[in-house]
Amino acid sequence: MLDSTCRVDDETSLLEAATGVFDPLLACLLQLAKIEHRPCSPASATAGLPLVHERLTPELFVRAADRTGLKAKILRRELSAISPLVCPAVLLLHDDNAVVLVKIEAEAGQALLLDNETGGEQRITLDELQHYYSGYCIFAKPAYRFDLRTQPVKSQRNRHWFWSVMVRSWRIYRDVLLASLLINIFAMANPLFVMNVYDRVVPNSAIETLWVLAIGVTIVYGFDLLLKTLRAYFLEVAGKKSDVLLSSYIFERVLGARLSERAESVGAFASQLREFETVRNFITSSTVTTFVDLPFVVLFLVVVAYIGGPIVVAPLVAIPLIVGFALYLQRPLRYAVEQTYQAGAQKNGALVETLSNIETVKILGAEGRIQAVWEASVGHLARWGQRTRLLSSSASTVSATIIQITSVAVVIIGVYLIAERELTMGALIASVMLTSRALSPMGQVASLLVNYHQTVTAYQGLEQVVAKEQEREEGKPLVQRPRLDGGIRFDKVCFSYPNEETRALSEVSFDIRPGERVGIIGRIGSGKSTVQKLMLGLYHAQQGTVLVDSINIKQIDSADLRRNIGCVPQDTVLFYGSVKDNIVYGSPHVEDKDILRAADLAGVTEFVNNHPSGFGRPVGERGRALSGGQRQSVAVARALLNDPSIYLLDEPSTGMDSSSEVHLKEKLTEVTKGKTLVLVTHKTALLSLVDRVLVFDGGRLIADGPKEPVLDALRKGQLRVAQP
Repeated sequence: MLDSTCRVDDETSLLEAATGVFDPLLACLLQLAKIEHRPCSPASATAGLPLVHERLTPELFVRAADRTGLKAKILRRELSAISPLVCPAVLLLHDDNAVVLVKIEAEAGQALLLDNETGGEQRITLDELQHYYSGYCIFAKPAYRFDLRTQPVKSQRNRHWFWSVMVRSWRIYRDVLLASLLINIFAMANPLFVMNVYDRVVPNSAIETLWVLAIGVTIVYGFDLLLKTLRAYFLEVAGKKSDVLLSSYIFERVLGARLSERAESVGAFASQLREFETVRNFITSSTVTTFVDLPFVVLFLVVVAYIGGPIVVAPLVAIPLIVGFALYLQRPLRYAVEQTYQAGAQKNGALVETLSNIETVKILGAEGRIQAVWEASVGHLARWGQRTRLLSSSASTVSATIIQITSVAVVIIGVYLIAERELTMGALIASVMLTSRALSPMGQVASLLVNYHQTVTAYQGLEQVVAKEQEREEGKPLVQRPRLDGGIRFDKVCFSYPNEETRALSEVSFDIRPGERVGIIGRIGSGKSTVQKLMLGLYHAQQGTVLVDSINIKQIDSADLRRNIGCVPQDTVLFYGSVKDNIVYGSPHVEDKDILRAADLAGVTEFVNNHPSGFGRPVGERGRALSGGQRQSVAVARALLNDPSIYLLDEPSTGMDSSSEVHLKEKLTEVTKGKTLVLVTHKTALLSLVDRVLVFDGGRLIADGPKEPVLDALRKGQLRVAQP
């Protein structure tokens, strides 16, 4: 059956090393990307995607393909209907398997496939392939991109993140509009029924006609009920679809944003994101129904004019009055809504900051100060919230009053017309009912305008979130480096943190060879931790260049870079869950033997073995159920878990006791052999792990050399920095 010309490479091993499990769809994507000259690594293709059991689904395949520069689409196709022009394609097989179809040889009754395990070609008969084929396939081709020589035109620009999603549901909104048309037409049934009863049935005692009219209007009401139910259902369906797509996109943008774009306040930023619900509710609530019903006001006025003649003057005068008063309130209402929005964000920011640091608040005895801040925020929010509600209610009240006066005016005009025998009693009653129905949407203008301003304010906030600069820029070609050797070089690097005028690093240059062990020392705030953040690609230098393996770090995919780095940051943060959950947080696929190995090296085993739950011991939010040393041990275990080629350790033993520190030092000596080690520390004992020392002061590199001569110069006072 097989005629393999196996071109075995290390893609499969890289795939399993990156994901821990063999993923057929990911393997197919890597093969397609290679065929189409858009090579990518497993980490870069799947980073940030919500994998299911650590594997791609067909839907996630489309999103992953987009990252590699491929446009993919899932379609149902019979094997015989797959054209050679669309090959290569991915065939979805039974049992969650997949394979790349290179071509179909219809005359020979065979198909040429790429083997997922070996990367080699294999031939299989179409009859046998049909037995495995699920009937669905994925077509993927390189997305055409214009280069910088062309001037983008409107049609070439990327579609808007919000409106492009809404357009996907245009068929649903079309049906909603059609349903609204019928509903508003059916709304005329009751006034016409009453008019005919008063004008024809009652004077002539036409009981049979009464029942015919009653049955007819009841049938209309039945259809009206059905259409209103369907309209509400379709609006919710469209809203749910848009909600899932938009919220996923927004959160992906949040996670993918550079740290330089980080918000000043986490609480305020969270409040800003939560306002997405305001946008969603505006789209799916009765507000949309009000918008749809507004054009039909003209229809009711035409019918009133046909039935009542001059009576239509009353609602024609009322509508400008209602709209005019609502427009008069626009400016103060918009300002009040914006103030309420900002006050709510500030209140939420104060709340989150306080709850996150409640222990520090109690230690400092600062409850009174925090209470004052909270009461000021609540008071400001209450004041502007009250103003918003008063403006809204005033519009509603005035609208209701105008509608009531209009009804009185219609009756007065109608009575005069009846006296002149130009109008019947039934026509007057029908005109009153139709006038009320025509002005009903206008009465909802006030609440509609409030919702509109709240939605616009929230939408503008979300626009700022979506516009944040991303780590993985769309269309930017990156160098794929699934495995790094560990060489790091800084070339005249200058860096300042966002909104800071003082440079954290100034003209820093050094070269770390693969496998070299380097210590970084210096005063507090001298730039030591900043160096590590630049090595991780969390920030980019404003001047100069950071290179990893002689490649500009900006050209390396952040997922590839960080998968090759084991980092213990200065501030250890754990997530809610167990000790095991936190060790494997970034690599949930690892086997238990790897977890036990990392835990033993980091000293985690010592304290989890003494707990009844073992590795299932809960750590609490931010790891507050553990001591500082225990949290650091878990952080070290996370760094050691994947056996990376580069280790960046920032004070890895600050919270540990002497015995734990000695244990950690011994283990690190073994595990970092042949690996690049960059150690930031103030402890002389840990410097036994390194052979070379860099000394920083005021953001500048003032000394670089072998450990002993540099430390000797420090002891003799030849370098004006704090001794480690």
